[in-house]
Amino acid sequence: MIQITNPSDCCGCTACANICPHNAITMEPDALGFLYPHIDTNKCINCGLCEKICAFKTSYDTSLNLSTPRAFAVRHKDMSEVETSRSGAAFIALSDYVLEKGGVVYGAGYTNHFHVIHKRATTKKERNEFKGSKYVQSDLDSIFQQVKQDLKKGLLVMFSGTPCQTAGLNSYVGKKLRENLFLIDIVCHGVPGPYIWRDYLSFLEKKYKSPIIQVDFRNKIKFGWAAHFETYTFNNGVEKDKHGYTYLFYKHIMLRKSCEKCPYTNLQRPSDITLADFWGWEKTNPSLNKDNKGISLLFLNTQKGQDLFNLIKNKLYTTQVELKNCLQGNLKRPSKADPSRDKFENDYSHKGFKYVYYKYGEDGLKYKAYAIWKKIKNKLHI
Repeated sequence: MIQITNPSDCCGCTACANICPHNAITMEPDALGFLYPHIDTNKCINCGLCEKICAFKTSYDTSLNLSTPRAFAVRHKDMSEVETSRSGAAFIALSDYVLEKGGVVYGAGYTNHFHVIHKRATTKKERNEFKGSKYVQSDLDSIFQQVKQDLKKGLLVMFSGTPCQTAGLNSYVGKKLRENLFLIDIVCHGVPGPYIWRDYLSFLEKKYKSPIIQVDFRNKIKFGWAAHFETYTFNNGVEKDKHGYTYLFYKHIMLRKSCEKCPYTNLQRPSDITLADFWGWEKTNPSLNKDNKGISLLFLNTQKGQDLFNLIKNKLYTTQVELKNCLQGNLKRPSKADPSRDKFENDYSHKGFKYVYYKYGEDGLKYKAYAIWKKIKNKLHI
């Protein structure tokens, strides 16, 4: 049976839980809401499938990969798609093809007050929920089983997710069903804990005394593609632009522990196509994104990915890119955890979100400065 003695050895992809023929494995949350496999020893028969299926290792399957991926700067020709997507709307062009062929698309969406989960879409309207960044580890639940059922029915399927999720699904599905499955991964910076996201929303709702009805992790329309500001719309009509969650995200203090030893941070991707924001686009062509509307970086990793790209590239503006000009950090190495990461988790577990938010967050600096000024003011009786 699979046993996780070190949390950094598990990415939470759910392949082990989904493959278990006796439902002996459930995914249970840790202090930050990251899911890990829990074994019911009364149900487990020690068949070893859960250990065999695990793809979170340096020997993950790259048997379909080209020797060297081809890289492109990409933007959709329909500007309305670009304006409502995180980068250049490459995912929209790819998923449109699958949907127009009667297929299904899986991606990260929302449920129960912006809890991030993976969902199944059969229409473009449903698929549109997958647009935009979502800086939280998504809950996959039984999605792998749904994907396999669709493939057994002969449907064309596209699954988009982090590289550890696509690697897990690839291992779970197996080579016999892989033909009709397109795997799309992202250049991942790391995934934050779901409980931190949940508590941050609750914190904002209490602060502004109204429920949140809309979230945008990166408001491109208001601030441009390159900026990183969150926007929250409240039921009372108030709209607030924030940077608090973003600050913690880029501090690497609330990422899953496995992110620091991610085996997929290279050019041998566990997917057919890889998508990313194209940071450094200026090195290729200074006019590509001069309007700051967004540009996607796209890697063709397999012949299947190449074939799909050939079918949809008429919908895109494309420029081939030299690999040396697009090797952003997480294509070369994993994100390094903040030295206070364990202390952050311990403080959160014992003292709650508000405490860690002000202790470790950007607003905490302002809060501390205000507290010092208030003490001085009181002493001086100003």
